[in-house]
Amino acid sequence: MSAVVSAPDPSWTSLVDVLADLEQQAEALYDVERSLEVADRARSEYLSVRLAGRLMASVGTAVALELPHVGWLRGELVRVTATWSHLRVADRDWVLVHDALGAVVGASDRALPEVAWSPLARLGPGSVLRRLAGTPTVVRLQRRDGGRLDGIVRRVGADFVELVVADQAVLVPLASVAALASREA
Repeated sequence: MSAVVSAPDPSWTSLVDVLADLEQQAEALYDVERSLEVADRARSEYLSVRLAGRLMASVGTAVALELPHVGWLRGELVRVTATWSHLRVADRDWVLVHDALGAVVGASDRALPEVAWSPLARLGPGSVLRRLAGTPTVVRLQRRDGGRLDGIVRRVGADFVELVVADQAVLVPLASVAALASREA
């Protein structure tokens, strides 16, 4: 006995094609909606990214940081905390307060989330000055108003640093400090 094969019904073939086309259109609409949702989530999550997080992801790389009244400083980013960065520039080390910066170039596209920050990231610039207190190290203190002082750190209070400049004690509010630098080599 031979099997009889009949030609497919053209109405069913066109219906299958229509359903396949509708399914492709639905997938395309879903992809568009999904990509918009992902982009919206990415924008809203980026609101939580801090400058310190971008800089922390850049440790060990060359960056340029602009400090008003000083200009661009280009060097290796050595350490970053929530409020300041240590930048090694050729013959000197700089500690730059983040909210005194004018701009940053060369930072990583990535960011280190705050949950991954070291507990040391909470240390403020006063901790660096306290480490220098009582040593004969001459530092340059760059103020936010453009003034600068070269002296020896004598003591550091809760909100000020005491420098010895030309045998005089000079008190400088920490809030006025934009950066400090090691003496030129």
